[in-house]
Amino acid sequence: MNFTAKDVAELRARTNAGMMDCKKALVESDGDFEKAAIWLREKGIAAAAKKQSRIASEGIVTSYIHMGGKIGVLVEINCETDFVAKTDAFQQLGRDIAMQIAAAAPKYVRIEEVPAEAVEAEKEVLRAQALNEGKPAQIVEKMVEGRVKKFYQDVCLLEQPFVKDSSMTIQAYINEMTLKIGEKISVRRFTRYEMGEGLEKRHDNLAEEVEKQMQKKN
Repeated sequence: MNFTAKDVAELRARTNAGMMDCKKALVESDGDFEKAAIWLREKGIAAAAKKQSRIASEGIVTSYIHMGGKIGVLVEINCETDFVAKTDAFQQLGRDIAMQIAAAAPKYVRIEEVPAEAVEAEKEVLRAQALNEGKPAQIVEKMVEGRVKKFYQDVCLLEQPFVKDSSMTIQAYINEMTLKIGEKISVRRFTRYEMGEGLEKRHDNLAEEVEKQMQKKN
């Protein structure tokens, strides 16, 4: 794997694909820029990303309430036309994403929304963990960068594995639906409520309950 952050940025500028998708493409292509661009095209990421420059001001605000009223989600998902917003495919996408938020409890929609101070704080924790594991100082930073990816998967909706199909991320699912529907699709914002959140209470893994319910419906 022989590429730099500049290579990732250049591939992103050329294809309009997301930062993590470009990085993955370069990893899969052993740093070969042209092969990485082809990999993105083959995966449909570049084609879907081209639509992201369009204006998407239509869409839906959809909700999900977990059985028993333990978790509630509101999410706004945008598309380009009211016609598409009313289709069954787009409505199902909205339900799937609302259930994903309920199950996986992301804090942000995308990587760019994570505050820089939160990323640096996480890196400090990861550095300390790596050093405490006895890892050589010269490889600690590489380990930290690898583990930060897991951090983003935990807190960013678009980076999370899709609960109904863990072989793809939510961004990949949206890319797939973008190609199917033919319009730009974006998740603008969401709010997640968990009953009793912040109050002292008996611990129940409500997110795990939601995930199990999604798997049964799939």
